[in-house]
Amino acid sequence: MIVKANRKPKYGVRKHSRCPICGRSRAYLRKFNMCRLCFRKLAHQGLIPGVTKSSW
Repeated sequence: MIVKANRKPKYGVRKHSRCPICGRSRAYLRKFNMCRLCFRKLAHQGLIPGVTKSSW
C-alpha cells in the first residue's frame, strides 16, 4: 500500500496522504506533514519548533 500511495494517481482526488516517517495513513496532520504518533514523539523530544507540551 505504501508503494501504491507513492505513485502518482490517475485522478487528483485519489491521492492519499501518508506519513513520510512511518507510512501511517490514518491520523495524518497536514500542517506538520506527519501522523499523530510521529508528531507526538518528535514534539516530546523538542524537535518541532513552536510546539510545547500543554498542561492545565
